[in-house]
Parts: sequence; C-alpha cells; structure tokens
Amino acid sequence: MKPEVSHALPHDAALQIVVVEDSPDYGALVQAMLLEHWPGAFNIHAFDRIELATGWLAENTAGCVLLDLSLPDADGLDGVNRIQHVAGDVPIVVLSGNDDEQLALEAVKGGVQDYLLKRSVDGPLLARAVRYAIERRRAELELSHLALHDALTGLPNRVLFEDRLELAFARAARAQDGGRVAVLFLDLDRFKLVNDSLGHAAGDEMLVEVSNRIAGVMRPTDTVARFGGDEFAVLCEQIGHPRELIAVAERIRAAVAAPMQVRRREMFVTASIGIALAEQPNPHAETVLRNADTAMYRAKDHGGIEMFDRRLQAAIAERLKLEHDLHRALRDGQLRLHYQPLISVDGGRMRGVEALVRWQHPEHGLLQPIEFIPLAEETGLIDQLGDWVMNEACQQLARWQSDGRAIEVSVNVSPRQLRPALADRVAGVIDSTGVHPPRLCLEITESQAVGDDAETMLTIERLKGLGVKIAIDDFGSGYSTLTYLNRLPLDQLKIDRSFVTGVDLDPHKLQVLSALIALAEALGVTAVAEGVEEEGDLTRLRAMGCDAAQGFCLGRPVPPGEIDALLNNGA
Repeated sequence: MKPEVSHALPHDAALQIVVVEDSPDYGALVQAMLLEHWPGAFNIHAFDRIELATGWLAENTAGCVLLDLSLPDADGLDGVNRIQHVAGDVPIVVLSGNDDEQLALEAVKGGVQDYLLKRSVDGPLLARAVRYAIERRRAELELSHLALHDALTGLPNRVLFEDRLELAFARAARAQDGGRVAVLFLDLDRFKLVNDSLGHAAGDEMLVEVSNRIAGVMRPTDTVARFGGDEFAVLCEQIGHPRELIAVAERIRAAVAAPMQVRRREMFVTASIGIALAEQPNPHAETVLRNADTAMYRAKDHGGIEMFDRRLQAAIAERLKLEHDLHRALRDGQLRLHYQPLISVDGGRMRGVEALVRWQHPEHGLLQPIEFIPLAEETGLIDQLGDWVMNEACQQLARWQSDGRAIEVSVNVSPRQLRPALADRVAGVIDSTGVHPPRLCLEITESQAVGDDAETMLTIERLKGLGVKIAIDDFGSGYSTLTYLNRLPLDQLKIDRSFVTGVDLDPHKLQVLSALIALAEALGVTAVAEGVEEEGDLTRLRAMGCDAAQGFCLGRPVPPGEIDALLNNGA
C-alpha cells in the first residue's frame, strides 16, 4: 500500500468531453463552437441518454461533462446525481433551455460547476466555462485532499481515518464471516531527540520514511494515517484472531526499526504500538481509538506492543480514579513533606535534608512518590505539585532558619518543571519566604542536565544565578561526559545508589565508586553517596574521601517534627 495522492483531473493534450444532449443539432453546435474556440485538442463523446453516458463514464475518464437537464431518461437534477454516482470527480457544466433560477441554484448546490442557458451560449463563453469548470473542480479536489490528508506524508489524517473507521464498522456489521475491525496506534520512541539534535527538517524526513515503511508492509485494504507529530494509526479489517494483529504490529516495528539514512547519517528509531479490537455490537470510533492510544502508552513500558483488554481497562479505570484523587489531594491539602537526613561522612552530623513528597490518601494511606509522581508527570499536574513542594519546603526551611538551624534543604525538580519559567517561580518563593538562597539545593537528574538543549542549560544557569545550589541526582546512571559536567554550574554530585549498595562485595563497583568520588573532587563539588544501607558502607566511603551520605541506615524520611528532635539531640 502506498500513501494516497489526489485524483487529479486530466492535463492531457486531448481533453475528453462528454456531451449529454438529446438534440443532434445542438450537439453539433457545441462541437463547432469548441472547435473554433478551444485552444487545445479534444475529443467529443456525445450521448442522447444518461444511461449511455454513465455507462461510458464508468469505463473511461472525462475531463468535463456538458449536460442537458431535460433528457428522455432523466429530468432535472436526476441526471446530475447519476453522473456523480459513477464519476464523482468530473466537473459538470449544465447547458439548459430552462431559465428557472431556482433550478440553477439547486444545480450549483448539487455540485455542478456552471449553469448556462443555451440561447445565451456562444463559442468564447462555452470555452471559458469549460476551462473554468475544470480548474475549479481541480482546486476543489486539491482542497478536499488537503482537508483529509496529512500535508507532509500524503497519508490520510485523523478526520479521514475516523470516517473510514465508521465505514469499516458498518461493513463488519453486515458481514457474515465474523471478521473484526481493529486499530493499531503507533508512536515513535524518543523522536524528540531527532528534532532537537538534527532539526525539524530532518525529523520531517524521518517521518516521511517511516510512513512509507508502515504503508509498505500493510495490505491494500488497510488504511495507514498520520495523526500529527510522530503518531500514526492503522485500520485493519477482516481480522479473524487477535494474534494476527500481534504479527502485524511486529511486522511494522521491524520495518520501522531498520536503519535509515537521514541527512547523510544512519539513524535508528523504534515504535511503540497499542492495539484495540472493536467491541461488537455498536462500536464507537472514539472508544476504539482511545483504547488503542491507552495500550500504546502501556506498550512503551512493556516491550513495545500491547493489546487492549479488560485487565488493562480496569487498570485505566483505576488510573483515572487516582488522577481524580490527585486533583483533590492538591486542592484539599492531602500532600505531606518528609525529610531524609543528609549526613557528613567525616563528622557524622546532619548537614541537610532532602524534601520528599508523600500523599496521605484517605483510602490507601500514605503513598510513596513512585505511586503518583509518574501520573502527575503524564497528566501535567507535576507543575502544580512541584510548586507546592517548592513552597512547602521553603516555608519549612524559613522556620529552621529563624530558629538558627544551619541546615540545607534539597528539592527534586522533575523533567517537566525544568523550563525557563521555573527560575521565576523559585525566585518568587525565595522572596515570599525569605530563605537564604544557598540553603536551598535543587536536584536534577543526570539525564535532564546532560545534552545540547540550550533551554535546559539556560534554565540551570538562571537558577544558579538566584544563589541556590545545584545538584546532579542519581549520578552515574546516565551518560554524562566531562565536557557537559564542566559546563554545568554544579555544587553536588549525588552518586547513584547502584554504585554504593554492596560495594564491599564487588571489586569493580568499588573501583567505579572511587572514581566517581575522585571526579567530584576534581570538579570541586561535594560528593554525596546515596543508598547507604550498612555501617560498613559508611566506613568505606569515609576512607575514599566522600563528603556526605544518605540512606536508611543514616536516617529514613520523616516528618519535620522528627528532624527537629534530631537537631535538638545534636544530630
């Protein structure tokens, strides 16, 4: 299957003109006028009945039809309707002896390009009317095509796809063989990186290639559509068993994953595909598309292909309820901040705390971040939640500050939050709470901080300009280079727990941990080891020269009152 193109009207040197006129004399007059005034070659195909004309049009392509509305086998707009039924794209010019203005208006509304009175027609007028009719119809078809197709790839767009999906439902309902209708929803993984690194022109080139590959492995009866961005949809009919769809999805993924040349560079891209079968009876296009879209998002975390089913439907229902509950949590004050101590390895004193959000759910109890932060990211609530955490943490820091506590508070910043507007929001919180900026540390993950994203770098620099500290969280789990680290205005490297836990049992891990601590020292930043679970780990870190540590053996996340108690006891 190839991407669709518009059915352009003929540009041939010899224009095929169909004349439907039951008067031989007037038919001859039409031919004579065109011979004298039409600038190019043409062929006249004259018929005195609609039945004969439609028979010819069913087998041949005409550039224009000149139609009388009063014929032996058709009267009024019946002739127009019958021609459009067999040749819907052909432009029609009416040549009528009836000057009924209402009939002329109805004819134009019905799709004819012009309505001419026979007694007023001369050669120049007829030639001009035919030429204008052809060009107007061509323009209409092009506009119609643009309205129903993606301009970049030529594939059907969402509007045309949904129309074909409804027609497929109707065919399936009439069919006796039990064949089913299915939709595959496809999204390219990490496509944004292509746009960000190579530019949108390269991204467009990749999208065109991907669309050709998808269409190339589908049946002629299937519909491949682009919904926008890097999202595609495939409509399959006559599906006997769901495993057929898994095979189709695997075929698509294999085609997309093959290396491709983009701007003289070899590129690789993968796709996540969600599949939804139409439920009978009375399926709804919106529901099937939503189910396929839902399955696609789950596919991103489960191997690249996911079939929507009742189990997934139940999970989605639970997710929607949790999303609703999270809105209420933000509104009703159900969120809490707990603080995990950050301990100086050398002296054992508390040098700071990390603010960690918890959700006191009325039904499920105290929920950990892993249970709702991903949902907040997906739904866009992370901005509101992040603002709440920042404000609450700074208010607590201000209280400790007014009590004379020389303590630092770290706040995690999500990828979605790390945008230029964040600096303005943090500045506003600092001003409203009166906290000393160097006592506030913002933690960003390694994957967020590293890369060529100028906007991210500008945001980090603006945050640093406020006087706050910047820490790289989960360091070592990503793909940093010394070049990027040297460019970033860092204060801390928080070494990922995977390099700390069980370090005594793994000589290779020990070497890597030592190198990471040495790197922090070389960069002039504080080295913080995460995930310290045993006293032996702390002893090892002290010997390596690590500055600070965090972990359950040093202190679990607790409410602020318990941090006060620890500080009062000299922690």
